[in-house]
Amino acid sequence: MERYTICDFPVRVINTRPDIDTAQVLERLSRALDLIATHVPRRFRRMRQDLAGFVIQRFPCRGAFFPLERECLVELTFTVNPQHTAAEIAASIVHEATHARVAQMCGVLPPDQRPREERLCRAAELELGLALPNGQVVVERARSALRMADQEVAPAVDWDEGARRVAAADAKARRHL
Repeated sequence: MERYTICDFPVRVINTRPDIDTAQVLERLSRALDLIATHVPRRFRRMRQDLAGFVIQRFPCRGAFFPLERECLVELTFTVNPQHTAAEIAASIVHEATHARVAQMCGVLPPDQRPREERLCRAAELELGLALPNGQVVVERARSALRMADQEVAPAVDWDEGARRVAAADAKARRHL
């Protein structure tokens, strides 16, 4: 694990992939945070109140919020993947920071409130996408999610299956080195 500071946030990077350059991960995270600070500064200020920092590591989804640590996870391979823009990374961060805001204001909500919380997060993504000069991908993804039924917008996740898939993808990447 390596520790850094970006935009005054502590950042822990757990890079278990020798094919991924940590410097590139940090640069893309920095660009994403700059987009948030520039285009939705109110949300960026709230992030300072609600998040203790960031962790970048392999995980079965793009992002997560860990309420006990008050950390926003940004998935390692998602962050460095050139098919995803800084705007998409920023949207994931805004999404997870909205979970942090809800936790800060209300505590952890019960499962029956998850669809409502997810829609708040998607609305925050939409706000960001509309504020960005080239935010169409973010806007389309957020609008699509906002149209989903409750069980689609907040599906049950099999984290064990997700971990198996991450391990398989990492093993495949190591074989191709």
